[in-house]
Amino acid sequence: MNTENQIKNIVISVLGTDRPGIVASVSKALFDNGCDVRDVSQTILQNEFAGIFVVSMRGETDFERLQQSLRQSLGVQGLAVFLKPITQGAQEEVLPKGEPFVVTTMGPDRMGLVAGITEVMAGFGVNIMNLKAIFRGGNDPTNNIMIYEVNVPVGLDQRTFREALARRARELELDLSMQHRDIFEEINRL
Repeated sequence: MNTENQIKNIVISVLGTDRPGIVASVSKALFDNGCDVRDVSQTILQNEFAGIFVVSMRGETDFERLQQSLRQSLGVQGLAVFLKPITQGAQEEVLPKGEPFVVTTMGPDRMGLVAGITEVMAGFGVNIMNLKAIFRGGNDPTNNIMIYEVNVPVGLDQRTFREALARRARELELDLSMQHRDIFEEINRL
């Protein structure tokens, strides 16, 4: 039996120069190929579209044929497409229980800012769920902002984690704040 035909869920990444209608084109191509969109995350980074679609496939949908069809139909529109099967075991794995926090940094632009902060997070087993980093250059901190939505494992010594983050932020000349996501959302509500 062909294991490719057993694939039920896949992740599809789509990249290309931004323009109106990309999500419509991708979702139509997926529909035409018998796929149901389950999750979508898309953003624009310096005029480049980046989208990630998690889709479920009908049992009769063939992975190789789907890949070829999407690359052909979206490729003529200048979009690069990458498909990755989600294995059954990966769907059942669950991240450790944790609390959602938002970590924000601002400071002068220079190489190594993301690497410096994320190294500390990784060292404490903190998972980054979403990251938005905007670098416009120069020394104006408001031009260089990173917002990390993270999952802090239950049982982690938050004081030690906060101290390590603050120490690294000082080394990188960054202002840093860390708030529970609920508090962050309440404070930043329009």
